[in-house]
Amino acid sequence: MTEPLSLEGWEPDIAGHEVLGGVIDRAFDYRGDVTVVRTDGTEIVGYLFNRNRDVAEPFVQMLERSGGEPQTIRFAEIRAITFTGKDTAAGTSYAAWLRSREVEGSGKAGVGRSADA
Repeated sequence: MTEPLSLEGWEPDIAGHEVLGGVIDRAFDYRGDVTVVRTDGTEIVGYLFNRNRDVAEPFVQMLERSGGEPQTIRFAEIRAITFTGKDTAAGTSYAAWLRSREVEGSGKAGVGRSADA
């Protein structure tokens, strides 16, 4: 199975601790906001910046989009995670960056250089 180019808009079906751990790992690597739906129905939208599944009560930590202090959410409190924010890394890669630099460089030779250089 090939990986999708972007997780933006993905609404994984979470069934079990191991599957949840994998979704959390992807949310941690995601370069956009996610929405965590808690078992009580409340939703937190923001950037998932930390997770730890190797403790007695595994947890994630998020910075809410609305601001405030980081939120800690136990795995046991998570009903769903959706990838709701724009994937700021989608379509970007080192190869794409190099191509953009080549385009910028073409036709602009000598810009910013003195005649003595």
